Amino acid sequence: MTGAMQFDTLIIGSGLAGLSLALKLADQQKVAIITKKSLLEGASAWAQGGIAAVLSQEDSLAEHIQDTLTAGAGLCDPATTRYVVEHARPAIDWLIAQGVPFTRDTNNDTGYHLTREGGHSHRRIIHAADATGHAVQETLATKVLAHPNITLLEHTIAIDLITGNKLGFQDDRCYGAYALNSLSDEVSTIAAHDTILATGGAGKVYLYTTNPDTVTGDGIAMGWRAGCRVANMEFIQFHPTCLYHPHAKSFLISEAVRGEGGILKLPDGTRFMPWHDQRAELAPRDIVARAIDFEMKKRGLDCVYLDISHQPREFLQQHFPTIYARCLALGIDIARQPIPVVPAAHYTCGGVMTDLNARTDLTNLYAVGETAHTGLHGANRLASNSLLECMVFAEAAARDILAKPSGPFIPLPPWDESRVTDADEEIIIAHNWAELRRFMWDYVGIVRTTKRLQRAQHRIKLLHEEINEYYTNFHVTSDLLELRNLVLSADLIVQSGLARHESRGLHYSKDYPDTLPQAIPTVLNPPPQKLAPPLQTYS
Repeated sequence: MTGAMQFDTLIIGSGLAGLSLALKLADQQKVAIITKKSLLEGASAWAQGGIAAVLSQEDSLAEHIQDTLTAGAGLCDPATTRYVVEHARPAIDWLIAQGVPFTRDTNNDTGYHLTREGGHSHRRIIHAADATGHAVQETLATKVLAHPNITLLEHTIAIDLITGNKLGFQDDRCYGAYALNSLSDEVSTIAAHDTILATGGAGKVYLYTTNPDTVTGDGIAMGWRAGCRVANMEFIQFHPTCLYHPHAKSFLISEAVRGEGGILKLPDGTRFMPWHDQRAELAPRDIVARAIDFEMKKRGLDCVYLDISHQPREFLQQHFPTIYARCLALGIDIARQPIPVVPAAHYTCGGVMTDLNARTDLTNLYAVGETAHTGLHGANRLASNSLLECMVFAEAAARDILAKPSGPFIPLPPWDESRVTDADEEIIIAHNWAELRRFMWDYVGIVRTTKRLQRAQHRIKLLHEEINEYYTNFHVTSDLLELRNLVLSADLIVQSGLARHESRGLHYSKDYPDTLPQAIPTVLNPPPQKLAPPLQTYS
């Protein structure tokens, strides 16, 4: 990948939102997908549980909406929630038409096995065993690779968006992006009529996370730098049950394990969730994660245990083949013994603000998936609504993009490296990365205080200054770009946390333990954009 390229639509990210959007556009457009690693290395492929949708006659749209609103602790946008739930069935039908091998069950009116997860009043999670994300992504990836109008640029990381302000135009338009090929170290200028931020969340800002290494807040940071508002970044969902084992990195134990009867226990075998919530193991994720965190800190535990050994081995092998095999490989027979688990950062509920067409504040710039703040998740995401959101807003963005005329391409300046040199001590980047993830875990985790947030903010300021100096004076690398985006994402999380003087959903503050009577989103406005001289190169 070298020089300049032009596409009708540029999609930054290759998760479910990005791939489905590409397929919905490609029959009528030339589409490019850029992805930091290989095609299937994003967070979507790691999703285990499934996709929430009202499919059974025993369920209803009203109940799915209410479950979402309840989990969101007053901060879900009602119009967005209704829109997503009402468009869930068509999204599932589209995936089935693509050939996704969802688990079958002839014993109900849907023909598919539906499981139940925390916060849901019905069994409404359609899934492919316990590896739904992988099954969906593999199916769509095959179609993406075969489509003649889709160009896949792997091992490529977006550096920044190209906007009218940065080009010297007095407009708020996005014209494409600069992108670095991490194998060749070459930077390309990619022009596009429409650009999509679909890079996922910012889970790697924390020391312990269920996310893959690629989830570094790139889209959120790029959107903010380009002039987009972000909202509700304080609401980071910590999944209650990540496998605790020295040789297991970021391995999630699906919420469906609790949905099928898994019990959380202390090391002595005592069940503890009923002490914290009448819904016990099926309470929403924020409540279960806080309960585990409380018990671990109170008793000085390294982990708690999730026990589903009362289910037959055949049942476990059928319903949780991935979890069963992974645990067994690590010496844990889940049919005979409980699984050691700890909470871990899982999902970014906030992000770049969008409307119901996935449009951001910049003309021709869209955000979909975990990168976006649509208003669906509120203060806490309901389990298995995330893949659903990806599908619904990919369809909305595609419809909006195809409905408008495309103007001519304008010449864009190449990336300017004339005033930078090679970095002499790249070890600093690794040290800063480790420091950031450690203090974010310690100070901006499941339970927060104002003093902890202020300590984190002070350290972020120092890191930000150091990284900006690197970015200004040295050739960019993928490690530097990811760290730059992580530090900015951390800053937005902390700013949002300090602005919320209450405890709500995923944001729990010891200094403000009560929930205020009115739920108000936290909206951060970016600093004013500096207008560059016309068509001056920037870096």
